[in-house]
Amino acid sequence: MEIRELREADWPAVRSIYEQGIAGRNATFETEAPDWDTWNRSQLDGHRLVAVEDERVAGWIAVHPVSLRPCYAGVVEHSVYVDADAQGKGVGRALLERLIEHTEQAGIWTIQTGIFPENEASLALHLKCGFRVVGTQERLGQLDGVWRDVVVVERRSKEI
Repeated sequence: MEIRELREADWPAVRSIYEQGIAGRNATFETEAPDWDTWNRSQLDGHRLVAVEDERVAGWIAVHPVSLRPCYAGVVEHSVYVDADAQGKGVGRALLERLIEHTEQAGIWTIQTGIFPENEASLALHLKCGFRVVGTQERLGQLDGVWRDVVVVERRSKEI
């Protein structure tokens, strides 16, 4: 498996994997994937990666800032998605570990995300990669008219 920078040419595969997560209803509150330009503007350069197996994108990871305020410049929120055919094969872990390396080198001190409690595989992955549970935001938002809780996890840099 190769982990490399995500390119615009990868967007159709990245979007398809994102749409799988949306369809499963346990990965995101989003109900449709954005177009390339919208997604591209929202994500930080240098921290967008894809896992490629047999010349096919098997998963992706990217970060966006949690705030534009300078005091939070080292805090990002990430998303990680793995193609249904590649789940359970270490793709998510490889992506998350490489993202941690990239963010450490860039001086980012906190990586965080929110995970639906029902997404047990994602929670387990994050805990294996050094994230800790900060808490649960109860009834944070509605998806398909149903209130959903979100478990907030974070990883703090060991360099600070």
